[in-house]
Amino acid sequence: MNKPTVIILGASTNRSKYGNKAVRAYLKQGYDVYPVNPKADEIEGLPTYHRLADIPIDQPDRVSVYLPPNIGLGLLEEIRETKAKEVWFNPGSESPELLSRSEELGLNVITACSIVAVGMRPDDMPDD
Repeated sequence: MNKPTVIILGASTNRSKYGNKAVRAYLKQGYDVYPVNPKADEIEGLPTYHRLADIPIDQPDRVSVYLPPNIGLGLLEEIRETKAKEVWFNPGSESPELLSRSEELGLNVITACSIVAVGMRPDDMPDD
């Protein structure tokens, strides 16, 4: 049986940021995690992808977004190209314009904390 897959868009090397806590939370829950950050080569021991198009899977189960809405808005077409089953916009990553455009593109959008959705709490992930 295949492990579930998640792309963390806005993954961070900084362990105090939610984009890093999400990488760790998904790993603990048994996901294959694909961090995306154009400025990092590795996050939490995983190879980091600089662009969504570089990720070597056909259809991820989930894309979890940890980017400001104005940046996320510019990436919606690329997110759609992943053919992800779900696109999670975490608190602070969404805006009315971004959600409206996501709907127009036919994305299956969920606006909630994806860390909590996998049974963890951001506070449970230590910063050190």
